[in-house]
Amino acid sequence: MRNYEIMYILRADLDEAARTAENEKLAKLITDNGGKVNKTDLSWGVKELAYEIKDQKKGFYVILKVTAGDQALYQFNRKIKINPNVLRHIIVVDHE
Repeated sequence: MRNYEIMYILRADLDEAARTAENEKLAKLITDNGGKVNKTDLSWGVKELAYEIKDQKKGFYVILKVTAGDQALYQFNRKIKINPNVLRHIIVVDHE
């Protein structure tokens, strides 16, 4: 298992309860497949996007620091791509 940093952008028009539920659901994808969420950073909040994505001009940024294997990342990546509330995501290896 390796350490990864995952950043994803949620739709800014989601209310607080929907955003929290979405974050929990996405973190559960990692933990259900044998991974571990080490840290969740919500401090970026809502930011203006450089260009419109799916007719959205703003997005809510979330950063997850996780320890996961290939299966957990595969399932996370597969599910997040079809999630209509996620505008973009990226997964990078965390070398810390």
